[in-house]
Amino acid sequence: MAGAAKDTPERPAEEEEYRLSICGKLCYAIGGAPNKVAGSAAAFFLQIYLLDIAHITPFHASLVLFIGKASGAVTDPVAGFFISKSRWTKIGRLMPWMLACTPFTVVSYFFMWYLPPFVSGRVAWYLTFYCLFQALTTLFQVPYSALTMFLSTDQKERDSATAYRMTMEVLGTLIGAALQGQIVASAHVSHHCIVNPPVNTTDSWHDPPSFPDPSDPLSHQAKVYMIAAGVIGGVYLLGIVILFLGVKEKDDPYALNSDRAIPFCKGLGLTMKHGPYMKLTASFLLISTAVQLEQSNFVLFCTHAADLRNHFQYLVVTILVSAAVSVPFWQKFLQRFGKKCAACGISWMIPFAVMLVTIPNLILAYFVAFVSGLSIAASLLLPWSMLPDVVDNFRLQNPHGKGQETIFYSSYVFFTKMSAGIGLGISAASLEFTGYKPGICRQSSDVILTLKILIGAVPAILILVGLFILLFYPITEESRKETKLALEVLRRSHQSTENLDDHKEDTSV
Repeated sequence: MAGAAKDTPERPAEEEEYRLSICGKLCYAIGGAPNKVAGSAAAFFLQIYLLDIAHITPFHASLVLFIGKASGAVTDPVAGFFISKSRWTKIGRLMPWMLACTPFTVVSYFFMWYLPPFVSGRVAWYLTFYCLFQALTTLFQVPYSALTMFLSTDQKERDSATAYRMTMEVLGTLIGAALQGQIVASAHVSHHCIVNPPVNTTDSWHDPPSFPDPSDPLSHQAKVYMIAAGVIGGVYLLGIVILFLGVKEKDDPYALNSDRAIPFCKGLGLTMKHGPYMKLTASFLLISTAVQLEQSNFVLFCTHAADLRNHFQYLVVTILVSAAVSVPFWQKFLQRFGKKCAACGISWMIPFAVMLVTIPNLILAYFVAFVSGLSIAASLLLPWSMLPDVVDNFRLQNPHGKGQETIFYSSYVFFTKMSAGIGLGISAASLEFTGYKPGICRQSSDVILTLKILIGAVPAILILVGLFILLFYPITEESRKETKLALEVLRRSHQSTENLDDHKEDTSV
């Protein structure tokens, strides 16, 4: 009884140690938002910028998008390898990586939107800086996402921090799209169209370009894109300062003290053989590719296929406001009904997107944008909320392994980026194949049909297949609780053994 009474006051203190302050969660969430601000601007506007402002052919644009995404994907396991080998410093093991790469990320992002005065080498220019940007954002994102595991060992606290992070990242996505959309909207308004011939007439291919001479880097259209890039670069610097000042990284609170790091290649092999991880990755690989296709082709669809070129920036904002507002709803939903059940919300966008493609109406477009935001919020929150559960499950099966968190996160981002790169490359190449011409007011019927397929049919198929795979994901709410208890028992027994060993050493001395 005395022992029980003695243990009672210790539990609240221990729980307090695992608890994160609201300020800490906010600072952690704000720190990752700039990556989403920049990523959102690129996702919605880079393809149309390359085609209509830089006057790069759709084929070359597809190369830039695919190789850029692939370079970011390849950087993921490389970053995971070096980060897993990093030693603890005064500011942590992950924080130095995020601090070091941010200034270079800002520079590469700015030049990614700069229109160089030469024409012949523009493909190489944009390919170089987009690849650099993708690689540097990866060097930030891998340690940042793995930092979740080093904030607390309590699942609820990690889920709460993830919800804060997702809310702020959706807000970052909103800010990025809104900033970019409002600043560059004048580069795409309809009054730039000099002629407006009917579709399928041969004269349409000889229209004067509706956008600036490609040899003029000081045109209004080029300037507004550079202004937007400078503003978003400033957001990057603000975010990293808040993250550094407001978040304290703990020295691997998740692992047992006597654990030794598993070699990277062996750890990667164990990760790839872990069933729950592979099912989760395969599912959200397809779902994230669908969301990427929606984002990258939405502005093109509004401009050329739905006659909504004067509304696209407001539709984008509607999508993202809906997503930002609904993240807390999805967090409550998954806590009450489970994470697998919450995944059904991702499918909500499918029927409405198909309706928009078949009936391009302005009111319907805003309603589709709202529902799509709900689905996008679920697709953003769920994988990052489920991944820590997978790591917990792996830790229980491999109790003496250490340093696997960065491998899980980096390989997950690798697969999702690679699939998104392939999807975006095929998307842009499809526009080349069907005859997309930059700078004209009306595209051919084949191009319009391709845009409708890329917005409607392809994402719907990818989402449905991804959700089908998720049905076989084995971690349920009951198994999560069992894993939490088992890990807690493992840690307590390990700490008791260490205390006994220390006592023996003191006695022998």
